[in-house]
Amino acid sequence: GMLHDNLLALSTSRVEDVLPLLEGDGAPDLLIVDSVQTFTSESAEGLPGNVSQVRAVATEIVDACKRGTTTVVLVGHVTKDGALAGPRLLEHMVDTVISLEGDRRQMFRLLRVLKNRFGPNQELLVFQMVRQGLEVVEDPATYFLGARDASLSGTAVVMAVDGQRPLAVEVQALVTRSYLSIPRRTGLGFDVNRLHLILAVLEKRLRLNFGQVDIYAKVGGGMKIQEPGMDLALVAAMLSSFYDVPLPERAVLWGEVDLNGQIRPVAAHDIRLSQARRLGYKPILFLRRARATESPRSWSCRTGCSAARTDGGSGKGLKSGGRGSPRGRFWRVGKKCMTLPCCSCAALANALSGIILYSKGRLN
Repeated sequence: GMLHDNLLALSTSRVEDVLPLLEGDGAPDLLIVDSVQTFTSESAEGLPGNVSQVRAVATEIVDACKRGTTTVVLVGHVTKDGALAGPRLLEHMVDTVISLEGDRRQMFRLLRVLKNRFGPNQELLVFQMVRQGLEVVEDPATYFLGARDASLSGTAVVMAVDGQRPLAVEVQALVTRSYLSIPRRTGLGFDVNRLHLILAVLEKRLRLNFGQVDIYAKVGGGMKIQEPGMDLALVAAMLSSFYDVPLPERAVLWGEVDLNGQIRPVAAHDIRLSQARRLGYKPILFLRRARATESPRSWSCRTGCSAARTDGGSGKGLKSGGRGSPRGRFWRVGKKCMTLPCCSCAALANALSGIILYSKGRLN
């Protein structure tokens, strides 16, 4: 049927009905096949969607388009894991693989370039649903923060990288007293095993007891993060909720926490740092690559303060609780106290003290 002078639709599930349209001068400039798993070919056996049918249909359509000037878009089904259904040969036959992701309960969609034979892959484009349809988010750097209230404890901002695009994402944590024999551990938007690992590191290295509290953590805005750079933000959010001390309003951080409690650098550091500076975040905390004369665990705090140094000192404005501290030093912020150990893991202890206690200039 004809919908427009330049837009034609054909209702069929046989690839033999499509191939004649791709020949001659009347071939379309763009062909959209929706979906390739519902088409059948007489050259293959089996039901629509099986391996042989998908391979035969895709091969015949692609070969016909290459003989002419038609660009083809094959719409395919995906599995529950988000992978393209059908044989892997389907991905190798095409020039570009694009994935449109998003939860139906969210107002945004993510368009990812998984393969691009003629350009960079792992690109990301963010759309938001409006009344007229999908609309491109021109600057998605802070789109997932939403109406964030930085005065509340238990929140931290991580400069995450998805593909080659840096995004400021909020990590939230709630640490509350548990009335269950086995406390709950819940994580949304990231692998919950990462939460269990980081909790074990904090209990071992910072000598904290999380055995009597429930811990809930999530990534704000409906975003899903799989990269290790969110480890430090997750730690900061949990400690902020545990001590009920909010982080600085414009603080941003990233880093990977290993099993020894040390902070490791992550990929795309320059991209994260330039984006954080462009957005005006301060302080910016990250693991600085060590020079030849420095310890490999040197920290950098882009505020001019020394709260995040790793030499075991108290840092600017931080006061020690003195002798008799059962677990280590007491860092005091106003009327609130936090306990950090005098252990060999100076990188994690002092860096976190700088993150949590550098709170809106309230250091004594």
